[in-house]
Amino acid sequence: MWRELLPIGRHADSRGYRRFAWTGADAECRAWFRAQAESRGLAHEVDRNGNQWAWLGDPAAGDAVVTGSHLDSVPDGGAFDGPLGVVSSFAALDELRSRRVTFTKPVAVVNFGDEEGARFGLACVGSRLAAGQLSVADACLLTDGDGITLPRAMEAAGLDPEAIGPDPERLSRIGAFVELHVEQGRALDLSGDRVGVASAIWPHGRWRFDFRGEANHAGTTRLVDRRDPMLSYAETVLAARREAALAGAVATFGKISVEPNGVNAVPSLVRGWLDSRAEDQSTLDTVVDGIERAAREYADAHGITLDVVRESFTPVVEFDHALRDELARVLGKDTGLKVPVLGTGAGHDAGILSGTVPTAMLFVRNPTGVSHSPAEFAAEDDCVAGVLALADVLEGLACS
Repeated sequence: MWRELLPIGRHADSRGYRRFAWTGADAECRAWFRAQAESRGLAHEVDRNGNQWAWLGDPAAGDAVVTGSHLDSVPDGGAFDGPLGVVSSFAALDELRSRRVTFTKPVAVVNFGDEEGARFGLACVGSRLAAGQLSVADACLLTDGDGITLPRAMEAAGLDPEAIGPDPERLSRIGAFVELHVEQGRALDLSGDRVGVASAIWPHGRWRFDFRGEANHAGTTRLVDRRDPMLSYAETVLAARREAALAGAVATFGKISVEPNGVNAVPSLVRGWLDSRAEDQSTLDTVVDGIERAAREYADAHGITLDVVRESFTPVVEFDHALRDELARVLGKDTGLKVPVLGTGAGHDAGILSGTVPTAMLFVRNPTGVSHSPAEFAAEDDCVAGVLALADVLEGLACS
């Protein structure tokens, strides 16, 4: 499975992945998912929001056990973020069948659409729509860099954009959702463990900072006469690093847009996107407030106007304690060893669903600690350990 999926959407120069929602690469990934389902005799279906499901058993029976992740990527992302969870889910199902277990509940593998938000700027679109955390009206306003709206992109991919929206009936049939994911950090590498259990997802959000100045000639405009928004933006980037370090949080300006974007022109507009995350809501508020306060001081000093817009936000997610504890018990039953329980600053579909469905997550060791990069990695024996751990968990939840 891994070899078949590996070349899809891989960029020849960066060696990273560009599997953006509702593009050709995404279509290839979705075709791969369908082929995997059908080769195993699983019933494949696509829900109203474009999420793919592969069912063993009757989903209408309810109390289903679901596992899976996503197949899309960030720009020039790594091979493991998302796909490892989907591949491992099919492999875990194969493992359970080889054990000749008796399934007492329906089981499904899912591929959630547009988890990374690389094309339309909002993460977890497929799961947000299903859970009612993204309204149809707001979804219709999502637009990519070429001005193509989400409904138009979905229609071009063969879906019905008129059908998108909350899917409470489908979610009510799910008794538990377990997502396996490569760790996006080095906690497991430092502890020497191959697999861990997630405790919670930090609160996190995205803010857009619009610094507006005055365009002018780079060669003829005196420094003292400039209203250069790039200066205020640059100082704000440094302030973000400082505020995050003081609070033990993270803050990143990872995307920038400049107008008129000429080498010999003082910019008129610098638009920067802030991603910030912290262990708790109070800390996150302190960091973002501190960044915005500093940005406004810098803007005033340079004669710049500033608008700050919160584009998305996800509060802290505590995974279902009973399900989390069951995962830890199952994984530690043969060794008697304590299974590491980790918090994470990364968002996931499991976090979106947690308000509606009991959810839990497994992490597989990533020795590089790198994610959203071609350097992202997990060793094959650790991946196998993740598959076996997921199989054990699914057996405990769905089999007699």
